[in-house]
Amino acid sequence: MSAQPRTQAPFGRRTLTVAERRAVGAYVVLAAEDPDGPLPRAVQFYMLSAARRWGGGADERPFLPRAFSVLRASDDRLEFMLEAVGPGTERLCELEPGDGLDVTGPLGLGFPDPTDDRRALLCGGGVGTAPLAIWQDELLARGEPAPALLGFRDAEHAPGAALLHNARVATDDGSHGHHGLVTDLLADELDSGPAAVVYACGPPPMLEAVRALCAERAVPCQLALEAGMACGFGACFGCVVALRAGGYLRLCVDGPVLDGALLAEVPAH
Repeated sequence: MSAQPRTQAPFGRRTLTVAERRAVGAYVVLAAEDPDGPLPRAVQFYMLSAARRWGGGADERPFLPRAFSVLRASDDRLEFMLEAVGPGTERLCELEPGDGLDVTGPLGLGFPDPTDDRRALLCGGGVGTAPLAIWQDELLARGEPAPALLGFRDAEHAPGAALLHNARVATDDGSHGHHGLVTDLLADELDSGPAAVVYACGPPPMLEAVRALCAERAVPCQLALEAGMACGFGACFGCVVALRAGGYLRLCVDGPVLDGALLAEVPAH
């Protein structure tokens, strides 16, 4: 694989204005104007917090910003895919047009390009759908096929698949698409299709299943790992992962994309 690209973030935090909030099934997509920010690469992430009512309340939560990969980006606009699962994401999902969104980024490494004449095969789960959307856009714009396989809990979450083009869907409960895991679809695609490199993002158990599946078939895979990040700059060492050969990497600066061959297993953060 080629070296992963990185767009450097401007120094410091900046406050953007929310331009749009829309529901996509169980998810919320926030769009914010960022006329002075650089264009991020697929899977680079931003540390997000609300400009108001953040770090207050009876238990002072939410306090730390939350890390989110960008869903889509243009010269003056960023989009993020969110799901309310705790104090921080609930506050972010409450934001409406005109509200302030504090961001730091883009941070981390982007996806590397496919090599060795392999096609890109995208595999995601839940909010891990987000970075695959911007990556698919980039690949399709270059005339490269980029089939997508997406897994969700149920039909309430499955509308997230509409954020990508012509995605095949699996749901845990069978209420939409294939009844089962997205790795069922991935195994079929790898066994029946042309040579591929897999790009995956999703919860740790899904990524571990993808890593193991690709290792069994000697298929290269690039994994965008999830981790709780307090700073985003590598200072706190809260997002380290152990490598197969020994040692550690910090996902915020050395990732979040790692070659699956570097890992003995995906950590369950």
